[in-house]
Amino acid sequence: MSKAKRQMHLNLFLIPAGHHEGAWRHPNTDVSQLMDFDYFLRLAQKAEDAKFDSLFMADRYSVSKKAVAYNGMLGLEPLTLLSALAVATNRIGLIATVSTSFNEPFNVARRFASIDHLSKGRAGWNIITSGTDVEAQNFNFDEIPEHAERYERAKEFVDVTTGLWDSWEDDALVLDQHEGIYADSSKVHELNHRGQHFSVRGPLNVPRSPQGRPVLVQAGSSEDGRHFAAHVAEAIFTAQQTLSDAQAFYSDVKARAAQYGRNPEQVKILPGICPIIGETESIAKEKEANLHELANPHYSLLQLSNRIGFDLTSYPLDGPLPDLPVSEQTRGHQSRTRLITDLAQRENLTLRQLLLRLAGGRGHRTIAGTVKQVTDELEAWFTEGAADGFNIMPQLMNDGLDEFIDLVVPELRRRGLFRKEYAGSTLRDHYELPYPANSFVKAPQSQRAVR
Repeated sequence: MSKAKRQMHLNLFLIPAGHHEGAWRHPNTDVSQLMDFDYFLRLAQKAEDAKFDSLFMADRYSVSKKAVAYNGMLGLEPLTLLSALAVATNRIGLIATVSTSFNEPFNVARRFASIDHLSKGRAGWNIITSGTDVEAQNFNFDEIPEHAERYERAKEFVDVTTGLWDSWEDDALVLDQHEGIYADSSKVHELNHRGQHFSVRGPLNVPRSPQGRPVLVQAGSSEDGRHFAAHVAEAIFTAQQTLSDAQAFYSDVKARAAQYGRNPEQVKILPGICPIIGETESIAKEKEANLHELANPHYSLLQLSNRIGFDLTSYPLDGPLPDLPVSEQTRGHQSRTRLITDLAQRENLTLRQLLLRLAGGRGHRTIAGTVKQVTDELEAWFTEGAADGFNIMPQLMNDGLDEFIDLVVPELRRRGLFRKEYAGSTLRDHYELPYPANSFVKAPQSQRAVR
């Protein structure tokens, strides 16, 4: 595709009240709706009407008893909610987060294939390894396995899952009622996988889905995460604070994908962006400051401690971030720990200031400015080799999404950067990804159009 026709991809990172820690306390947030399907449906329909590529839901597998008193960011289980939204929307993609550390490949393959069928080809799987001991302790572990071990398991997990999705060839279904033949058994394959972590016979008990396989998404930026993403991911959700850091990540992962024999254009890199929009920059900054006033520093400190795997609760808020273990030596979220450390050092932040910088997006890039300022920044990252699009993370969900759709999206279209209509009906269509070849079929199918 020529650069003149290159279009930005936009996903809505769906979280009930908004991505700012204080969003649930904002007077414009109706907290009675935060578990209400009709509320999520309205958000989904707004994003679909604006022609967003997808809805994305993150997930965690624990909640802190200490923090629950202040935590307004709890959410529904992603696959359950997106299954419901699948039948109430028509075109927008549906990306759910599921951990490879606390699930089995057969169950995950079956669930995502089912959603891909029910949505007519709009499913995507955000692959995570999870990174905290408190999550592990809900699944028969005392602590999370080592970082490299989690990624080794994830690689085998994905290999098994994709093998199960391939276990039915495209034309395996015969559906001959007269002769009584439902499927051609020669085109249904046992996987017979025996590896270090999994033993799975197969075949899957769901036929091949409309996209061939759901889109594979990944969200890690550590060395192990980049290696894994370059091998398997078709879209990467990432966090960078500066244009130069985003450009370095973009070029590194694209180059790795090419080294592994993949087409770099088929690996979409989508940083998280957390906008607050105002008529003037000062109005936007005031909106942000009002949200900061609603954040609880004790909760913020507990969340940060959990995220980096280091207890900060005994350190003074008006002192510096203490020296942390080298990120490569931590079991947990290595790339986010490095990002947070770099941010604190680069801007010489106190712990209290750091908590406010993280309150709006947990390490993702926050922008408080005018429509032009926000659009200019998105365009710069998109055109200067830092992004193929963005995970839009409104700090205040209801108002922020409306403002982004009503103000920024039209400006992106005026600049020729974002679609006016969907070009296809599946998530692979939206991401301009090919139909995947079936590993059990010798003849190449990679150039086939998506059904």
